[in-house]
Amino acid sequence: MSESKNFSPNDGLAREDLARRDLDHEAAPADTTPTDATHGAHDGSDGSQGSQGSDSSHAEREPRPMARMFPPGAGPSPDPAGSHHERRIRSFQPRRSRVTKGQRTALEQLWPRWGFDVDGMRQLDLGKLFGDPDLPIVLEIGFGMGEATTEMAAADPATGILAVDVHTPGQGNLLRLADEQGLDNVRVGNGDAIILLREMLAQDSLSGLRIYFPDPWPKARHHKRRLVQPEFLDLAAGPLRPGALVHCATDWEEYAEQMLDVLSAHPEYENTRPDGGYAPRPAHRPLTRFEGQGLTKGHAVRDLVFRRR
Repeated sequence: MSESKNFSPNDGLAREDLARRDLDHEAAPADTTPTDATHGAHDGSDGSQGSQGSDSSHAEREPRPMARMFPPGAGPSPDPAGSHHERRIRSFQPRRSRVTKGQRTALEQLWPRWGFDVDGMRQLDLGKLFGDPDLPIVLEIGFGMGEATTEMAAADPATGILAVDVHTPGQGNLLRLADEQGLDNVRVGNGDAIILLREMLAQDSLSGLRIYFPDPWPKARHHKRRLVQPEFLDLAAGPLRPGALVHCATDWEEYAEQMLDVLSAHPEYENTRPDGGYAPRPAHRPLTRFEGQGLTKGHAVRDLVFRRR
């Protein structure tokens, strides 16, 4: 995602970056730290997520070094994978965001217990991470400010949500909300979801995958940055156990068509819709405020629900 984001009302559903921007402006003076924009998002957050990206001449530049806000292990690291893994075309790019006092407090108090860096240096024991080896775990890539994630976790305490994002204020806000509501089934990962899937999750360890409102990267030259691609589905098929549900949602019609095409063509996934099309919004996916505003304006939101074969 680019560092400067300018949206007009015609850009589609108001994306989570606008929500973040509103929250950032309302925040009391606090640390301003470079962070990656998220992979996907609920309010239109991979994240987050609604940047159109930079011009092609600058699209492949390496992210600027990001300052560390917390001591090692005491909070999310600015670039957890560092030089351990090869650089690739990312579906997100760095930007600066302000962390409020409440978000920082939540990170300081809860990160050692509920958070982890996606460093690619170890395989996660999800049973140990969640304190229950029998708990089904759903991976959510991109969660914006965490409101929808919290709502889903509260509605289904028998399912663990492994929520990964790169947006520090959102990480802090999700931890704060989970703590306030007494939830113990949310864990927050900081870093690149590709590295998490490839290096840190065991075969058949996930019961589901959720990608809500990922960055559409609307310019044709940036489509290679979109998260939902055949190669991504290849990678996700490993940790997803047979029968696991893959649920994607987007308000960007052309991206929805691409998602439907690549998911339908992949041999490891099958559409849960007999007609092979889009699904109605499942009851477990909350209707966000910004999504509701978009729907009242006639914007189409597409849900896709596929099953791992």
